[in-house]
Amino acid sequence: MSTSINVELTTSPSSGVDSKVRVAAVQMASGPSVTANLEEAFRLIEEAATKGAQLVALPEYFCIMGMKDTDKLAVRENPGEGEVQNFLSETAKRFGIWLAGGSVPLVSPLSNKVYNSCLVYDEQGRQVARYDKIHLFGLSLGNENFAEERTIDAGNRVVAIDSPFGRMGLSICYDLRFPELYRMMGKVDIILAPAAFTAITGKAHWETLIRARAIENQAYLIAPAQGGFHVNGRETNGDSMIVDPWGVIIDRLPRGAGVVLAEIDRVYQSSVRASLPALEHRCLLAC
Repeated sequence: MSTSINVELTTSPSSGVDSKVRVAAVQMASGPSVTANLEEAFRLIEEAATKGAQLVALPEYFCIMGMKDTDKLAVRENPGEGEVQNFLSETAKRFGIWLAGGSVPLVSPLSNKVYNSCLVYDEQGRQVARYDKIHLFGLSLGNENFAEERTIDAGNRVVAIDSPFGRMGLSICYDLRFPELYRMMGKVDIILAPAAFTAITGKAHWETLIRARAIENQAYLIAPAQGGFHVNGRETNGDSMIVDPWGVIIDRLPRGAGVVLAEIDRVYQSSVRASLPALEHRCLLAC
């Protein structure tokens, strides 16, 4: 992993912020077929859009959960081209929504690794953000053994962008265990945290981490997840949820494919921040 972390705080082409907007987190149990996964993602995105969602987020590995970790190397794409990126762009434009592809395997300089990248598209189908997962998951606990560093090249940029829904910070799964990442984003209104938590770690820590990151940043947290049993024998935690700035879970889906919906209310968020100005009280480095 690179020891040099850059902060990329960009402004999107869109201007103005809606005070209220419906958002959605999609839950899937993806398999080894990219085509089948994209068909399922389209069905769920359509459901979310039909229900009024203007921002839809897909889970980590939505496009492939291979039979082995190296399977994603075979379907990696160059930035700006490929089946998965074309799908995200065209689907966002078709439904007139902002769409976050939880993670897409993109080419890295290392032939045996990919970047695990969250890509965000606006309602015109334009890619407006890319975040390469910084923290790579490793676990050795009973029969659960994971080492993402074997097939994933770590990113080194913290990414936050402006959107019609407020300032959005991007993260992926294991990043949730590292609160300093979110502090480096500055004041964000929405945090995206697509994930594929294991059943063991998810049961123990998922809800706690999601709510903690929402509370300490006084932000809405959208957490689309993989949830269920996969063809490769893996079980993921699921429990996709959307949490408000006070740490309240607005909606959640424990297991299986589906859509979680909630309304982001910027007026309510402002009242939380005004009543408890914790973000203004930070003084670890400034006091």
